[in-house]
Amino acid sequence: MPEDQKDKRENLLNSESPTKDLTKISLSQAEDQALSKITGSSTSKLVEKHQGTKILSMKSSEMNWPVDIRPLNKSLVKDNKWKKTDETQEKRRSFLQEFCRKYGTVSHRQSHLFHVVSRIYVEDKHKILYCEVPKAGCSNWKRVLMVLNGLASSAYNISHDAVHYGKHLKKLDSFDLKGIHTRLNTYTKAVFVRDPVERLVSAFRDKFEHPNSYYHPVFGKAIIKKYRPNACEEALNNGSGVKFKEFIHYLLDSHRPVGMDIHWEKVSKLCYPCLINYDFVGKFETLEEDANYFLQMIGAPKELKFPNFKDRHSSDERTNTQVVKQYLKDLSRTEKQLIYDFYYLDYLMFNYTTPFL
Repeated sequence: MPEDQKDKRENLLNSESPTKDLTKISLSQAEDQALSKITGSSTSKLVEKHQGTKILSMKSSEMNWPVDIRPLNKSLVKDNKWKKTDETQEKRRSFLQEFCRKYGTVSHRQSHLFHVVSRIYVEDKHKILYCEVPKAGCSNWKRVLMVLNGLASSAYNISHDAVHYGKHLKKLDSFDLKGIHTRLNTYTKAVFVRDPVERLVSAFRDKFEHPNSYYHPVFGKAIIKKYRPNACEEALNNGSGVKFKEFIHYLLDSHRPVGMDIHWEKVSKLCYPCLINYDFVGKFETLEEDANYFLQMIGAPKELKFPNFKDRHSSDERTNTQVVKQYLKDLSRTEKQLIYDFYYLDYLMFNYTTPFL
């Protein structure tokens, strides 16, 4: 299937539909200061409305979701080398749980349930739920899920097209309500995240600096038309050559000429971390270590290791801190601050360090 067809169908799926709004739950000054010490930033920004999101709260007794985080089953982890990884994992889980307890008890309405779980992949044999976060190792994670499902013998033998267009993997929203709730309450739920600005730059490089039959005509043309004065006719016609500064103007515009996209959508709106109590929080920055620990924990075959190859544009340098600095250098301090504000929840939930502004 051509890339543009798949992208049209999925990438705008979660962008403009009704979502929960984000408001700060009332806290004592002491509680606010305590969490601020942990995170290194003031939580008062949670009340900012420019994101257009609020969290609606509901009593736990009115929810059918798992309220408390479950202890991880580590009975299959035999190797002492994972001790440090395990300690880090417990800190991440506790941190996210504490954040959600104080700031983000989230409700759901039954009509939104299928939207909330629409990014979650299901692997029934090993009882895994994996929430897909684009540009945070999701292609290789889907390869691993295919191997665990018995659909391939090796993650290294699965092409990009088979991963993204093959429809080999089930999503949680394909099940009925009972199937969804049963899996949410009994399966090991994992999410892998990445520094928000690094993920943003990675998405821009992937979608706008290489030929793309979907992103250039759909996003590129609209961005150039609105944010580039005196654009040439060729650019307006093909949408190629979007500059990072133009892309940022689009991202921060409350009246975007085209909707959001899963590749740069906030994790808080893709995976709902305060609604779905994830058992495992991995990070792209420690991807292989976290992923291989998780695989051992869920009883994956010993020979299955998380693949470390770059899915596309393999000759390009990976997006890292130094690459990000090059993209940010032409932005004003105000623009950098607004990007941080846009992704503020992701920075806070997953305890990422405030970027250089």
